[in-house]
Amino acid sequence: MLKINNLSVSFGDHKVLKNLELGCSKGELHGVLGMNGSGKTTLFRTIYGFKKKDDGDCVFENEAISSRKIGFLETENYFYSYMKGQEYLDLLSGADSHFDIKKWNQIFDLPLNDLIDTYSTGMKKKIAFLGVMALDRPVIILDEPFNGVDVESNEKIFQILERLKEHGKVMLISSHILSSLTSICDKISFLKKGVISKTYQKEEFPLLESELREMVQKNINQTLNELL
Repeated sequence: MLKINNLSVSFGDHKVLKNLELGCSKGELHGVLGMNGSGKTTLFRTIYGFKKKDDGDCVFENEAISSRKIGFLETENYFYSYMKGQEYLDLLSGADSHFDIKKWNQIFDLPLNDLIDTYSTGMKKKIAFLGVMALDRPVIILDEPFNGVDVESNEKIFQILERLKEHGKVMLISSHILSSLTSICDKISFLKKGVISKTYQKEEFPLLESELREMVQKNINQTLNELL
């Protein structure tokens, strides 16, 4: 199990995460939903180790988690210049890996002999996703994995994540699009102003949708009444 205990993170004097608590079990896909600036990316980067925490613990299997246990798909992915798709996957999978690049690429049909610099935004997202698969880590963190990806590839990612649950992976995923999370997640935690305001079970997803809609309506109704 991945357990986040009392996690606090700041940028200068601004505290982004405040005593945050979160748990994710093996074989579970746990969604993190929040508005822009709510702290989703900061949370993920802190778990991975990119961002230093002020306080708290990120624990996996009763030990402080190491980045070597995590496959992390960032919102925007970095690639070395003049690197081909094949070279990128070779680098991440390693010489002793059982990751079959050719078979995995049958899913997305990427031009692996082309430079990644020539890829579209969606293709770069897909090659980065395959890179996470190549690492084969027990914990997978996906920050906005559906951004820039076409409808068919989104469905393929959905299907892959369902299979990974069967293999006992611990998975955290974020999205700005609620339907992307309600379609595949087992739980969804709503991150608001640096804290988890509530974690919704699958049977509570309609309640989450209703509460989110009411919150947005409350925020914009007066302005809309003046405009329309």
